[in-house]
Amino acid sequence: MKTLDGRVAVVTGSSSGIGSATARQLSSMGARVVVNSSSSVEAGTEVAESLETESIYVQADISEREDRRKLVDATVSEFGCIDVLVNNAGWTSFVDHSDIDGLTEEIFRKTFEVNVYGTWELTKLALPHLQHADDGNVVNVTSIAGVRPIGSSIAYSMSKAALNHMTLLMAKSFGPVRFNAVAPGLITTPWTSEWDEMHQQVARTAPAGRSGTPEEIAEAVAGLATNRYTTGTVLVVDGGLTQVM
Repeated sequence: MKTLDGRVAVVTGSSSGIGSATARQLSSMGARVVVNSSSSVEAGTEVAESLETESIYVQADISEREDRRKLVDATVSEFGCIDVLVNNAGWTSFVDHSDIDGLTEEIFRKTFEVNVYGTWELTKLALPHLQHADDGNVVNVTSIAGVRPIGSSIAYSMSKAALNHMTLLMAKSFGPVRFNAVAPGLITTPWTSEWDEMHQQVARTAPAGRSGTPEEIAEAVAGLATNRYTTGTVLVVDGGLTQVM
């Protein structure tokens, strides 16, 4: 019997990168997976159709109220429950930390609408279903930008720090549902494929000597999703980068 046999996992932002790898990892462990993206419908559908277990794709932008409800309702309609919620969807725009005027109100608000408010409200909608599950749990995919003063913008780093702290607060307040987070360092994804200089810097600096892979983050997510005595943990997975920064 596989670890997640018969369980239902929702993975937001899972048409590529870390989200796609996480969907594949959870499916390989027996979970039925709901694949999601805000706009990459074809890619998301392909991921869902390629999984080992019965899975579906649901297009939904988690920053939109009706879309958040649609994602939860579609999951429950198809599978009858939610056991695991992986909040992976996020958004950012590069703004140098010293460019205070460049961090416009529009960028700041959108960053928080997706990364914080959308994740918070989706979690609230899923919580009643998680409370009826055997070991219902949430894994938030955050970033080392939430634990160090780095990141693509000050707003992005603030939003990830907020998610890390939200993880702790919800773990304290809503047990036995478990809440954990994975905070990745630099990962080789389609989004970072052109960041050659940054990948080289990480290779020179991190004790592991390289950037991480989506599969390594997916393994960390799966570990937290299946360890029934772990809650309130923010697991940094960065090849040791934050140890030397």
